[in-house]
Amino acid sequence: MAQLYFRYGAMNSGKSVEILKVAHNYEEQEKPVVLFTSALDNRDEVGYISSRIGLKRKAIPVKDDMDIFSVVEALPENIACVLIDEAQFLNKAHVNQLAKIVDELSIPVMAFGLKNDFRNELFEGSQELLLLADKIEEMKTICWFCHKKAIMNLRVHEGRPVYVGEQIAIGGNESYYPVCRKHYNNPLIDCEEERGNKNEYV
Repeated sequence: MAQLYFRYGAMNSGKSVEILKVAHNYEEQEKPVVLFTSALDNRDEVGYISSRIGLKRKAIPVKDDMDIFSVVEALPENIACVLIDEAQFLNKAHVNQLAKIVDELSIPVMAFGLKNDFRNELFEGSQELLLLADKIEEMKTICWFCHKKAIMNLRVHEGRPVYVGEQIAIGGNESYYPVCRKHYNNPLIDCEEERGNKNEYV
């Protein structure tokens, strides 16, 4: 039975590697898949899923006005699974289209993405997936500063933590750290500007 899956995790939890592995496993059994990723993600190239370990694969870029259901329905071959990377950047309509693919086309959909942003607020796509997904799974990684599980994403700029600003700012390890709750609130990086103490570390 087809289902809508949401696999979420903090930065560096291996989401892109996992989606490429799932695609490979399907195709090794001659079961075709279709891959989507957000058109907002331009860290490598728009329309590519890239992992930090060097794996890379072309995917259909999702723009705000795209109807994902219509794209999948129009594909000439029988698709075994729909795979979505950077699912946090989807809008509410996109997620409802994914549910429609499952319910009307009987094709399983697996969406991978962040749950919360650097302000520790839900992304629109993640919030809707948490509401609609049949199965939700956390992909785990460890805090940048300790051995606890990372559950938040800390944005940094010029070595300092950032807690306010626009929700979406594309970046990798130079801009975001996966962190536990303790080190989200008290990161082990230079906070001189915020604290007013040149050499203070927290």
